[in-house]
Amino acid sequence: QVQLVESGGGLVQAGGSLRLSCTYSGITTSPYVMGWYRQAPGKQRELVASISPHGNTNYADSAKGRFSISRDNSKNTAYLQMNDLKPEDTAVYYCQLVGSSYWGQGTQVTVSP
Repeated sequence: QVQLVESGGGLVQAGGSLRLSCTYSGITTSPYVMGWYRQAPGKQRELVASISPHGNTNYADSAKGRFSISRDNSKNTAYLQMNDLKPEDTAVYYCQLVGSSYWGQGTQVTVSP
């Protein structure tokens, strides 16, 4: 059974930082591209950042310069380091094995003004 478990969300003041983690299990095929998405209330889910098994990264414009995605293939884990957080970053953050139907349960990030 495939599982993705996110952690690291929370409440932080504007300008603060958080580090999200996503660990997957139950996958026996080649490593996937891993993606971090977010969904704010009343908005569509959007891609924040993604990383290939070899470390090639891609960022949404809103994340460039503030967020950094990384992964540790030996731990089946991807990370999202978020710095200089803004109230508009408030959302539920999800990780996904890109191209699959596997999603994590989400972790809430709330940024207060």
